[in-house]
Amino acid sequence: MVNESICISFDDNSYLTALFGENDKHLQIIEQKLDVVTASRGNMLSLTGKPENVALANNILLNLYKKLEKGMEITMSDVEAAVRIVSHNKEKKNELFDEEIVIKTMRKHINPYSNNQKKYIKLLYGKEMVIAHGPAGTGKTYLAVAVGISLFLSNKVEKLILCRPAVEAGEKIGFLPGDMKDKVDPYMQPLYDALYDMMPADKIQKYIDTRIIEIAPLAFMRGRTLAHAFIILDEAQNATPAQMKMFLTRLGEGSRMVINGDLSQTDLPQNTLSGLKDATNRLKDVEEIGFCKFTGEDIVRHSLVTKIVEKYES
Repeated sequence: MVNESICISFDDNSYLTALFGENDKHLQIIEQKLDVVTASRGNMLSLTGKPENVALANNILLNLYKKLEKGMEITMSDVEAAVRIVSHNKEKKNELFDEEIVIKTMRKHINPYSNNQKKYIKLLYGKEMVIAHGPAGTGKTYLAVAVGISLFLSNKVEKLILCRPAVEAGEKIGFLPGDMKDKVDPYMQPLYDALYDMMPADKIQKYIDTRIIEIAPLAFMRGRTLAHAFIILDEAQNATPAQMKMFLTRLGEGSRMVINGDLSQTDLPQNTLSGLKDATNRLKDVEEIGFCKFTGEDIVRHSLVTKIVEKYES
């Protein structure tokens, strides 16, 4: 196939340093992943390579430029994710750039990195209950926390309730000293990590002290009716069917509920059915519930993580 060259003209030079990356790192990623050659001069950028690869690179660069025009930041992760998604979907229409979706939190604005993430965010805003499963690193927890914060900031919910089963991940950690909070906090750390990435630390502490934000083990949900809240059950593959039924029936007036997990990483005793798998099978025909299945293509961590997951799945 004969190579082709196209030239992109950008209206505002001031965005090009951020678009191209420090020392043209972003352009280098696009060159390496899509096998194209770039050359910049002033506000012009030429792309040379196979026609389909040039078209993909053009699409990525123009859409990243639009983000910068809207005051958003571009990171290497943004570029890598955009390249990975369009590369994996050459044969089918890619919807990632069709409609801009932005989750606004206190510290940052967050965009989906894949079509499945985009679908997931739409479900989180549109459905009272969403069940999602897929590999680690696909953004299930992070995006759910982000949507919860955005709904709280817009007064759509009054509190955030984040919980997960307190199940040891394949190793016995023994007796933990301290009060109940000290004992359960290690299990909740991923939820704290997401919160601190999106809200100032002093705000988080204030909301925890006033119970506007609750972070608790799944067992603590028994007997409660959770109204006007955004509720996330993380690592739901480690809930038993009985625990899952208990949790799902906590849904109260004005609340939204998200159930996330990875069915390939259950830490339940051998031969114990995962509550996440059981609920997905039982509830798959309930129209009011949104379902989203993530794959290795949606992983937004280090690119090596995608390859590791693919090897384990095969």
